Amino acid sequence: MSTNEKQGTSRRTFLKTTGQAAVATALVGAMVPRVHAAEDNTINVALVGCGGRGSGAAANALSVGNGPIKLKAMADVFDDRLKASYEGLKNEFGDKVDVPNDRKYIGFEAYKKAIDELKPGDVAIFATPPAFRWLHFTYAIEKNVNVFMEKPVTVDGPTSRRMFDLAEKSRQKNMKVGVGLMCRHCEARHELLDRIRSGEIGDILTMRAYRMSGPLASCFSDPKPANISELHYQIRRFHSFLWASGGCYSDFLIHNIDECCWMKGGWPVEAKACGGRHFRGDQIDQNFDSYSVEYTFDDGTKFFLEGRNIAGCHDEFASYAHGSRGSAIISTASHSPAKCRIFKSQVMDKANLVWAYPQPEKNPYQLEWNELIAAIRQDKPYHEVHRGVEASMVTSMGRMAAHTGQVVRWDDILNCEHEFAPNLDQLTLDGPAPLLANAEGKYPVPLPGINKRREYDVI
Repeated sequence: MSTNEKQGTSRRTFLKTTGQAAVATALVGAMVPRVHAAEDNTINVALVGCGGRGSGAAANALSVGNGPIKLKAMADVFDDRLKASYEGLKNEFGDKVDVPNDRKYIGFEAYKKAIDELKPGDVAIFATPPAFRWLHFTYAIEKNVNVFMEKPVTVDGPTSRRMFDLAEKSRQKNMKVGVGLMCRHCEARHELLDRIRSGEIGDILTMRAYRMSGPLASCFSDPKPANISELHYQIRRFHSFLWASGGCYSDFLIHNIDECCWMKGGWPVEAKACGGRHFRGDQIDQNFDSYSVEYTFDDGTKFFLEGRNIAGCHDEFASYAHGSRGSAIISTASHSPAKCRIFKSQVMDKANLVWAYPQPEKNPYQLEWNELIAAIRQDKPYHEVHRGVEASMVTSMGRMAAHTGQVVRWDDILNCEHEFAPNLDQLTLDGPAPLLANAEGKYPVPLPGINKRREYDVI
């Protein structure tokens, strides 16, 4: 996958042109109307995607203490999820949740109705499966609504290119947009980054990250029940389907990838990987249950990533950096608290400990919301989409390397023409799904070494 088409976009050209676009954006900024909260100082929020992460994001939004904020509208494909989310938020936040039945919307067009309840400068939360991110973001830009979108924000090359374009359009409208890579808002990690950049562990030579546990969320799925449509089943079990989420690799591993690349100060230029399916019986999802990836940065530094979802094995959820003068723990167990530490050698024990971030730590999920709402109220630049797309694309690069068995470079994933859900904007509640099962009820899975240019074949 090292050969790019002559018409393709190279990484160097891409970075150069986006830099020029940023300069142009700064020059026209004074001509763009401000996008901020209404003069009554209340910021209204619409929740699009009412599952666990969406409900958590709404709770963080309503917990910001720098002025009045209310949840005004909710949207989901599934009525039961919206109802459960509403009841939980209403019980916790009372009058801050102002969503009567006529502002609860169900269906694929529900996101438009929820956004239509907002004024320019209010905030829409996008926490649906990632496949829908570009579609919802397009409408938010049309309506001049600020956005918080969950990660990942893309799952393939075509949607990455589309989201880069949308990022510039939203920036030109002075929109404030947050992306749910909350580790970037962690105060412990910020101090660790400062210490790494000041040379406390020397030059970074190697990085390692692990997210190894039993099966999580909906990553593995049994055959579809007869009483639910193909499309509803795939959206409910979205971690099982690459078109909807990028699978367990993209959804589960992006935080480790992002925090390590942040510490390194750049993005990898290529990935090679292994992966496989074990002990899976009749399960019909598209995921591997183990991934092992070697990312390479442009200076030759290696970043090794291990992901596994098999019960009964060694569990670990952490990221590490190894330098020429010492080593560091970036995260310890899950995303928060990070418990960042620095050691004077490669042996990470108490005898070699030279610094540890004091406990307790502030919650980064809340910090990212505090900063987004403050930027809206103060009309300060706040735009994380471009970086969110880069993190999502690098994640897809590793996933594609495992699923095809090929070395995948930045330009390969950026210019890849395999769009997992090309007719996403035409989906209907009773229509066909982007992925179809065969006569046995099974879906296409990656075949490394056989399918070398696509992650799976479409039936």
